[in-house]
Parts: sequence; structure tokens; C-alpha cells
Amino acid sequence: MDTTVAPMSTSQRIITADGREILYSLERKPVRNLNLRVRKDGSVWVSANADVPCGEIDTFVASKAPYILKALDHFHEIAQYRPQPKQYVSGETFNILGRGLRLQVTQAAKDSISADGVYIHLGVRDLHDIERKRRVVNRFLGQQCRTVFGDVMDALYPSFQKYGVQKPSLRILDMETRWGSCLAKKGIITLNKRLLEAPRHCIEYVVMPELCHLVHPNHSRQFYAFLTMLMPDWKERKQYLDKTAAYWL
Repeated sequence: MDTTVAPMSTSQRIITADGREILYSLERKPVRNLNLRVRKDGSVWVSANADVPCGEIDTFVASKAPYILKALDHFHEIAQYRPQPKQYVSGETFNILGRGLRLQVTQAAKDSISADGVYIHLGVRDLHDIERKRRVVNRFLGQQCRTVFGDVMDALYPSFQKYGVQKPSLRILDMETRWGSCLAKKGIITLNKRLLEAPRHCIEYVVMPELCHLVHPNHSRQFYAFLTMLMPDWKERKQYLDKTAAYWL
């Protein structure tokens, strides 16, 4: 059942804090508390009940100004590094295992693609056919995902054999909100194909907890103790992935 509360009305307001203007959208909803959200697009949203005076809401927003301004600056910085849609022309960068590989596009009698650790060499008949170039590159990246993720799985799985864990099947999908997931009963681990862009130690960090779910299909203390035993530095790996992924996702 959908429990989302629809706003009764929405308006925009501006306050000034620390010499900077903060524009926020005010949603009037039947909610008990004042709620504030700073979105990745740089918009600030506040929800409040209809009987809360605007002056009180402005004061609330002003009290959160340090957090709001820090978040806005952070998202603005990330936006500068966020990649634009690919045009599949020479000079564009594709991240593989934490390294930026430059694309080199040349005209060729038939489609071809390869990588040498510095460049991705793409040969196509029609240099202006963006859709064809996209398909060739995506097929190549898909092959890289299967190879790299499979290698990581092969390297980590032996630690689980003594627990009677059967080697899981691997699926690779576009995922919006998570790096990986595990269907323990079905023995399936799913990984986000964008994970290919991360360094190998970050990929290992994502795979290890999913393998752990085959023994502890929950997030209990036993699960985290088991994960820490097998990968003592998982928190550092997670922190690195969370910090760096913001610049290439």
C-alpha cells in the first residue's frame, strides 16, 4: 500500500544566512515535525504542517544553515566532476578498475574494440553513428564486467567452501541505489555494472558481504563479525568507495 503523503500546497521562500541566500521549497503536509532535505540537484525542501507559521519555519531553516550550505557546496563540487552523456568520440574517458582510459576512435572496415591499459581503441565503419559506437562500447564493458567480477568471485569464494556454501550464480545489472544484492535461498549474487569503474579492492568489498549473506542472510551482529573476520578492513574499503564514487557516478 502506498503511504506517501501528498502535499497540500507548495511555495518557495528565501532566507539569508552567513551572507548567502538559501532558496527552499516549502511543502505543506499533514506531518508532525518539520522535515528538511537537501537533494543532489541542489534544491532544498522543507515539509511542515499547515498550522506552522512561516516565520517559525524560516527560523528552523536558518538554524540548519551550516548543514545546508555544506551540503550545497558538496553537491556543487560533485556536479563539476559528474560525467556528461557520452558522445563516443576520441578523448572521452571511461573508468575501468579505478583508472581513466581514453577512447580513441578510428574508421575501420569492421567493428573492433580493445584496451591496452591507457586507451580503449574503437574501430567502426561510420564515425558519426553514435548508437552503433555505444553498442560496441557497452558490449565491451559488459565483457569486462563478466571477467573482472568473475575473477573477484573466484578469488573470494574458497573462504566459504568450508561453511558448505555452494558457489553462487552471478548476475550483472544496471542498479540505481545499490552496488550489489544477494538472494541467499536462490544462490544468486547481483552486482551493479557501474562497479567496474571502481578499483578492485572496492569490488572485493562489495562482493564479500554478499557472499557472507549466504551464511548469515541478515545484518545481525553475527553477520558483521563474520564479515570482519574475513575482511578486517571492509570499513575502510567502504569509505573509499563511498567517497570516490560520487565523482564518477
